[in-house]
Formats: sequence, C-alpha cells, structure tokens
Amino acid sequence: MSDCDDRALIEAAQKDPLAFGALYERYVDRIYNYIFHRVGNVYDAEDLTSRTFFRALSHLADYQDQGYPFSAWLYRIAHNLVANWHRDRSRRPVIALDEIVARSLSEQHPEVVTEARATMRLLREIIRTLDPVRQELLVLKFAEGLSNAEIGKILGRSEGAIKSLYHRTLLQLREEMEKRERGER
Repeated sequence: MSDCDDRALIEAAQKDPLAFGALYERYVDRIYNYIFHRVGNVYDAEDLTSRTFFRALSHLADYQDQGYPFSAWLYRIAHNLVANWHRDRSRRPVIALDEIVARSLSEQHPEVVTEARATMRLLREIIRTLDPVRQELLVLKFAEGLSNAEIGKILGRSEGAIKSLYHRTLLQLREEMEKRERGER
C-alpha cells in the first residue's frame, strides 16, 4: 500500500463516492482490529468500524493530504468515536492483549509455558491499570505496528511527545512488573 495508490483512490472517491469501496477494502480490517482492541467486543467493534467509514466517506471532500498516510486520518476518526463510546458508557476500556503479547508456547517445557503465561497475565493486568491514552499507545504500537509519527497524528501529539510517552510507559510497566514480582502492590 503506497501513498501514491491512496492518493489516486482518494481523488477518485472524492469525484465518485462509489470509488470509496477500494479504500474501505484496503483499511477495514486494520481499523476493525484497532477498534476491537479498544472496546473488547465484536458487536461494538463492528458498529464503530462502520461509523468510522461512514464518517470518512461523509468528510472525504474535506480531506487534505498533510504528509501523513490516509490510514492515520482513519485511525483518528476511529480514535474519536471510541473515545466518545467510552465516555458515553462511563467505563474503562478493556483491551484484549493476548493477541499483542502472546507467543507460540506449545513446543516449550510445561514449566516455561506456565511461567510465561503467568507473566503475560500479570502484564495484561498491569496494562489495564494504565490510563487510556497509554493503553491506546501500546495497542497502536504493538498490535497495529504504527510509527511514532502515525501514532502522534492519531492521538493529536507530536512525534517527540509520543516517543517520550512511549519511553515513560515502558519504564512504568517495568517498575510495576518488578514491584509485583517482589510481592508489592
């Protein structure tokens, strides 16, 4: 997927809304996965994904290339819809991190598998205690594989601010893991 391909598709869709289908097909799985990690259930993820693309299509005439991939614009729309969804429901997001941190453990010794699973459970538990912005940063970085610049665009922050937040988040995770492994809370 190149930016040149996206530009051509965007220009075509701005002239003919039926051409938006190609952009939809290109990005629907990525946007759905992002939303699913943020809301934790299929029904709401499907609903918010459809709203994301409806909103994108509705505002496509206003879209202007600002040097970021088109996907960053879609993620930003999804981010705003998910934030509203959480605000409306007044609850903290639950992120299914199994897909993010899970590794194939089936060929290892049972002790190693058990220890790794316990570590993953502890990590998921700690991540769920982070503020929603830090949780979202980890999802965008690890589950979606986005660059700091793309994440910055989605979260409305500079690339430097994202680097700093990412570094502080990793330090916080390490500190909390060490505390809990020592039996502290």
